[in-house]
Amino acid sequence: MRTHQRILGLAALSGILFCSLLSARAQQQRPPPIATNDESGFVQIFDGKSLAGWAGDTNYWRVEDGCLVGEVTPANLLKQNSFIVWHGGETRDFELKVEYRISARGNSGINYRSIMVTNGLWTMEGYQADIDGANKYTGQNYEEKGRTFLAMRGQVTRVVENKIPQIIGTLGGTNELLSIIKTNDWNEYHLIVCGNVMTHILNGRVMSVVIDEDAANRKFNGLLGVQVHVGPPMKIEYRNFRLKTIPSSGN
Repeated sequence: MRTHQRILGLAALSGILFCSLLSARAQQQRPPPIATNDESGFVQIFDGKSLAGWAGDTNYWRVEDGCLVGEVTPANLLKQNSFIVWHGGETRDFELKVEYRISARGNSGINYRSIMVTNGLWTMEGYQADIDGANKYTGQNYEEKGRTFLAMRGQVTRVVENKIPQIIGTLGGTNELLSIIKTNDWNEYHLIVCGNVMTHILNGRVMSVVIDEDAANRKFNGLLGVQVHVGPPMKIEYRNFRLKTIPSSGN
């Protein structure tokens, strides 16, 4: 099947064997951790000194101590989520590695294959690698202003049109996966996006996988951006953005 071929291709790119995913519903075994130390082909897309190559609302985004910082204060609360967007091109098939640190009440995310929408100056719609300070949602795949929850942390899902995502595999226990995420410290997100398969990895551990077979709503290309979220005051820091283009899957 085409989907299975894509998963196997993803395995080769990520350096682990994903064959256990092919057993679909019966899959309960934890996949081995992914090695994330191979930096070949990655390019820095944030210089750590300026917002060159990025565009967003500077009331909320700045550069500080080598980091891209998004902050919402009591004096500048948001009425809607706001993104800063990378203007170096569109994301299609790619790997992204980036480190983040978030405040306890923070809510953020990394959007990819996304579009700008017209109901706000810096508003995005599309796939999101979720991040929150309480780590309730961190690691999941959420479609901002779209189909919402595509895979919760620990899930491998298959998404088809007009149905809730079908869970076809698991990636570990809730508490075990939660223990991988560091609180009030730096974590590394690693996204592997190839064809219709999207894998979210945190600190070397797979957190969610989505196989998107919803032909009417899925997207194969779009913009990359990061978010500050409506709600209480918060702070998110990103550093060391590295992007690697994967040869197109042909979609």
